[in-house]
Amino acid sequence: MRLIDRFLPHHQFAEEHSRFIPASPARVLDVLGRPDVVDDPIARSLIALREMPNRLAGRLGFASNLRHRPAFGIANFTFLGRDGQHELAYGLAGRFWQSDYGLVEVHDAAAFDALDSAGIAKLVLNFTAEPEGAGARLTTRTRVWCGDDEVLRRFRLYWLLIRPASGLIRRRLLKRAHDAAL
Repeated sequence: MRLIDRFLPHHQFAEEHSRFIPASPARVLDVLGRPDVVDDPIARSLIALREMPNRLAGRLGFASNLRHRPAFGIANFTFLGRDGQHELAYGLAGRFWQSDYGLVEVHDAAAFDALDSAGIAKLVLNFTAEPEGAGARLTTRTRVWCGDDEVLRRFRLYWLLIRPASGLIRRRLLKRAHDAAL
């Protein structure tokens, strides 16, 4: 069973992107842990744009939950596990539509698994590397489960707004993994 299926067997939202990489599956998954692969300037710019109103409010003396926090990134995700040379999975929980993401702190895979999803959305992001020809097919999937009708309503609008940027970030990540694995 895939890690994404274990940690999020049901979902209302999903996104998937893939790319062939002429390297072994193990090599492909290994490069995903490198900062030069996950730290993309376009992704940073999109995140800065999303966070700008909250951060600007803080600079002007208004309430800001992001004032003393670093920009959102892979460090906010909980590592859920690695299945050998096949899959990596990360989890995130919160009220993502809020200006500060409404993140719920989750320390490890067991805590993510046990987390009650009422009032929040749970997200699993995975990467699979399947052998294909003289390399591997790297696929990234994002799935989201909304814990109740109110969360579903709020997340649906947020998803419509961020999905294009999310897809761009995922496709750029696949390209960066491709270039790093060569």
